Amino acid sequence: MNLWIWLILACVLAYAWKLVGYFVPAKFLEDPRTSRIAGTMTIGLLASLTVVNAVASGQALAADARLGALGAAAVALALRAPFLVVVIAGAGTAALLRFLGWS
Repeated sequence: MNLWIWLILACVLAYAWKLVGYFVPAKFLEDPRTSRIAGTMTIGLLASLTVVNAVASGQALAADARLGALGAAAVALALRAPFLVVVIAGAGTAALLRFLGWS
């Protein structure tokens, strides 16, 4: 099949999935477990995307400045730093590591 057919199929399926959300009964959405599960899934998806972007380079694994930046941000989070400090720690670590030649 042509790539465009797969792309159009993915768009149709994504739109259909969003449309299905309108048919979910309100009683189901008011359940506290539903909001807790939705929140947990969001955190898990964000964490997995962050890790994949930090250690992947194309289809290969890479240990470069991004991995050091992720480690610095994790340490800042463990120390309960504000979000802006976490971002600055990660960006600063990445810049420092790239300056030192660990790209």
